[in-house]
Amino acid sequence: MPDETPSDETAEEQVEEEQAVAETDEAAAAELARDDADSAAAEPTTEDTAPAPLGETEQQLLDRLEQELGDAVVESASAMGTLVVRVAPESWRRAAEVSRDALECDYLSFVSGIDWQPAPREGGEGGESSAPVQPTEMTFGAAGSAGRFQVFAYVQSTSRKWGVALKTDVDEASPQVQSWVSVYHGADWHERECWEMFGVGFDGHPSLRHIYLPSDFEGHPLRKDFPLLAREVKPWPGLVDVEPMPGDDTPAEGQAAGTEAEGGEET
Repeated sequence: MPDETPSDETAEEQVEEEQAVAETDEAAAAELARDDADSAAAEPTTEDTAPAPLGETEQQLLDRLEQELGDAVVESASAMGTLVVRVAPESWRRAAEVSRDALECDYLSFVSGIDWQPAPREGGEGGESSAPVQPTEMTFGAAGSAGRFQVFAYVQSTSRKWGVALKTDVDEASPQVQSWVSVYHGADWHERECWEMFGVGFDGHPSLRHIYLPSDFEGHPLRKDFPLLAREVKPWPGLVDVEPMPGDDTPAEGQAAGTEAEGGEET
């Protein structure tokens, strides 16, 4: 039988071909990434910014809310098939009552906060962003916002099989909203977490106190301007210790320097 083992010259040619294909793929991937970045930076068209029409159920829920709350319904929108309604801060607790009674929403999924401010760039304007993709200007989600902070909640009806997301604006200088605990008892821990992480107080809450952090902790970790030391020392994703694979004697990042400092030179 003829020897089918490839010669060294043939093997080298195969390697060169594979390297050429890899370089071509890498260049194509880089070009595709640039095209995606250009598309993301392009100005949105009227078609892109047009609000999505409300579905039949969404419109029914909105009608009930507007009937009960009137002018307290500031703005509404559909986001991926979910009705989002922004209500006036002074009607935040009333919105919970209407959701429970008029909308028959007997289940509270969550209460939380959001900080719309872009995360600061490490090292000033020319520094690295705290994340790979980060807006430079304040933008708002569905149903808009009057400023940096908002509190939002999602309630559902276990019998009607529908739900609605409610949100309200929070004054940055005096972040306070009405508590929902008297309407949905499950809001207790959610509001405590929001107070702890965003610094939003809840008027009428029976006992705002820490859940995750020590009582003497300073600051609110989910605010965009909260300093993350790991990302100040090293930009995104911060200081990450990568454990070596089994059988790999290469020390994880950050361990080599520590080993040298502790061990010193052998005598």
